[in-house]
Amino acid sequence: MTNTAPQPRGCAPLEGLNVNQTPLLAMLHTVPGLVPDMEARASDALPGIRVLHYVDESLLRDTIVEGLTPGHVRRRLISYARYAEESGAEALLVSCSSIGEAATAAQDFVSIPVLRIDTPMADLAVASGQRIGVLATVSATLGPTTRLVQAAATRQNKTPDITARKVDGAFDALRAGDREKHDTLVLAAFLKLAAECDVVVLAQASMARVVKHTQEQPGGPIVLTSPDSGMTQLSAIFPSKDS
Repeated sequence: MTNTAPQPRGCAPLEGLNVNQTPLLAMLHTVPGLVPDMEARASDALPGIRVLHYVDESLLRDTIVEGLTPGHVRRRLISYARYAEESGAEALLVSCSSIGEAATAAQDFVSIPVLRIDTPMADLAVASGQRIGVLATVSATLGPTTRLVQAAATRQNKTPDITARKVDGAFDALRAGDREKHDTLVLAAFLKLAAECDVVVLAQASMARVVKHTQEQPGGPIVLTSPDSGMTQLSAIFPSKDS
């Protein structure tokens, strides 16, 4: 029988594991280069977990072209959520902020949690400062991330000042494989935004590597990334064996 479902990438080796007892986390990425990093983060946060990765660059590409999440991307994301559920995953974590709102909508079609990687980051940003900067390399990310921060502010009964900016040229550099140029452009934009904000949110998981540079800036704002904070929400779904 032909399997028409997308094939997962980077699933942890099964040797020595009881697959009926070992928890399975599914992740959906739109940038292939994130797979090794997210695999490592999941293993650190949840030792012993199996991770199944779906990679679909077209989800982000089509969203960038449209400027918002088109209907066919929303439908495909629902399909990925169903594939994850049928594969036995206990949750699907979506690592792309640009399609985060579609991830939220997909929750209505499956029984497993469909999580946005940036939700904890938005909550933490609102709790950490009044002047919040949102930095992204893709225009399609600015709207969803800003709205997510605004929703977090509503939950916390706060009214922060939110400044959203795009780093021109950075995403094109990343797609071309020039990570150094990407990081240089992001860092330069960050330094400008940092002077105006108490908290800076790096809106995309692909920007997280720049943190090591921003930490070298004394007296600067709090810097938040979705991969670091995004893993914290998994503890409620995958409790520690020691708990």
